[in-house]
Amino acid sequence: MRIHDTSLDPVKLIELDFREDERGYFARLYCTDELTQAGIDHPVVQRNVSMSREAGTMRGIHYQRDEYAESKFVTCIRGRIFDVAVDMRPESPTYLQWAGFELDDTSLRSVFVPAGFAHGYLTLTDDAIASYSVSTPYHPAAEVGFRFDDPAVGIDWPITPNVVSEKDQAWPPLVDPRG
Repeated sequence: MRIHDTSLDPVKLIELDFREDERGYFARLYCTDELTQAGIDHPVVQRNVSMSREAGTMRGIHYQRDEYAESKFVTCIRGRIFDVAVDMRPESPTYLQWAGFELDDTSLRSVFVPAGFAHGYLTLTDDAIASYSVSTPYHPAAEVGFRFDDPAVGIDWPITPNVVSEKDQAWPPLVDPRG
């Protein structure tokens, strides 16, 4: 595994080391020892998978508050997605800044999204499948989010979202708690 810093500390981009032979390839998608050495603390309590039928499907942008804050380790295992992390820590110098990463089923790159960051992704192909581990069980009452097109963040999506759930369309505009 090769673990790279990104413009949003401590969000990380993880690339795999493939071992190939006549059968195909082998790579570790997740290695606690290597991640811990890179400063990533991500206990896995849940693994999720989502399939989106149409390119342009928006999933997110969500996060959990307070003691339910969660980190995620996201991999696209079919198709391509544009995965986004947004810094929601008001005390951070990168508050409300975002970083986006194209993930696909060929490179199998992953993104580590730490607690304190919102997360969402946009599918770039039909029938895209994302798999992600989560560090904290889901608590609906702790979930918050914002619209994919919220001007306070200004995410530059590579294509226009065309499938957005009612829930994700209904999030209120972000308000900066710093005033």
